Amino acid sequence: MLRTYYRIFILFALAILCGQKASAQTDTLRITIKDAEKTFLQNNLSLLAQKYNVDAAQALVKQAKLWDNPVLSTDQNITDANKKFFNHSNGNGQVLVQLSQVFKTAGKRGKQVQIANDDVQIQQAQFNDLLRNLHYNLLLDFAQVANLIDQRKVYQMEIASATNMVNAIDKSYQAGNNSLKDVIRLKALNFGLQNDLVEINRQINDLQSELKTLLAANPNQFIAPQITFNNTDTILNAATLAETAKANRGDYLANQYLLNQNNHNFALQKAMAVPDITIGSTFDQNSSYARNFVGLEISLPLPIFNRNQGNIKNAKLAAQSQEYTLKNSELQLNNDVYSAVQQYQLSQQLLGSKENDFYAKYDQLFKSMGKGFQLKQINLQEYVDFFDSYRETKLKILQQQLNLQKAIADLNYAVGTTVINPL
Repeated sequence: MLRTYYRIFILFALAILCGQKASAQTDTLRITIKDAEKTFLQNNLSLLAQKYNVDAAQALVKQAKLWDNPVLSTDQNITDANKKFFNHSNGNGQVLVQLSQVFKTAGKRGKQVQIANDDVQIQQAQFNDLLRNLHYNLLLDFAQVANLIDQRKVYQMEIASATNMVNAIDKSYQAGNNSLKDVIRLKALNFGLQNDLVEINRQINDLQSELKTLLAANPNQFIAPQITFNNTDTILNAATLAETAKANRGDYLANQYLLNQNNHNFALQKAMAVPDITIGSTFDQNSSYARNFVGLEISLPLPIFNRNQGNIKNAKLAAQSQEYTLKNSELQLNNDVYSAVQQYQLSQQLLGSKENDFYAKYDQLFKSMGKGFQLKQINLQEYVDFFDSYRETKLKILQQQLNLQKAIADLNYAVGTTVINPL
């Protein structure tokens, strides 16, 4: 009976473990950078919010095209000498009706439409700049998570090797074949590795939060970036890329469109000094020199005191200020592109194809060093030194790969479009 109970308990426990393992596998989202970019464009909430600003600006263009509404006004008698209310019978009482329309002069309406169109371009450029920044963050987070996962694999392999070595040395110590110093040294090494692994997991967790926000992913999922590292030579022309950047970077274009808008506003403010004309017609039943008088009304303000001088000067100075802002933006753009090109070339040179054979042999040497220590072909100090050297070298290789991925992201970010596809 007891054995049956144990068997049922074990089967139940195995079922739970298998279920948890299957759940963990289901909650892992393995995704390539292309799929991540597609999901990002479809789901990112910041982009969706900014898109509404573009649509809102387009609505204001329609508003700027509309004419002013005509004005209808009336004046009627409430009572008369006979104390009768609204007595208009038999032509008695007074009725005054006025209808007027404002006609804008000096092309004001067209200039207002032009300014509204400028704002649409500014909002679109700001949307593109937001897209550029968020896409840059996506590439960096994607590369860093993949890199940290590879670092974690290095530590997990070393921890597994060190744990096996600790267990073997501990048994040998119990048999009197090794010293306590060797056991403690290996345990200290293993503890240090486990402590570093915890820090790597913490960094992965922080980046996972950023990635899930960018992709609007399920919080319960673990995003596992799938990267195939392939270093290819690419010839870049910084001057050509700088011109490409001027046509693509949202921050530069936003400053260009803002300068256009300021110039158009300067023209509008000068036009505002020209008076608008109001034309209308008046019907007066009894208060004029003749009954049922119909008159033509034309009015305009006289620009004697207010000729919009302050607004004109303000618009002129704003346009001049924006000119310098645009020049500074162009200077920053050129420096960004030239620096990104140089950084990419430096990072690309560090990772040549010749080192691939060395990396593979280094991994084989790691396995043989562990066996050599167990067979006492090398001493503990040599084993620990190689252990540290192997980890340091592997991490440097991964860091160089990350540096190249970051250089590619920086280059695409500086130019404002994809110059080199992410690895």
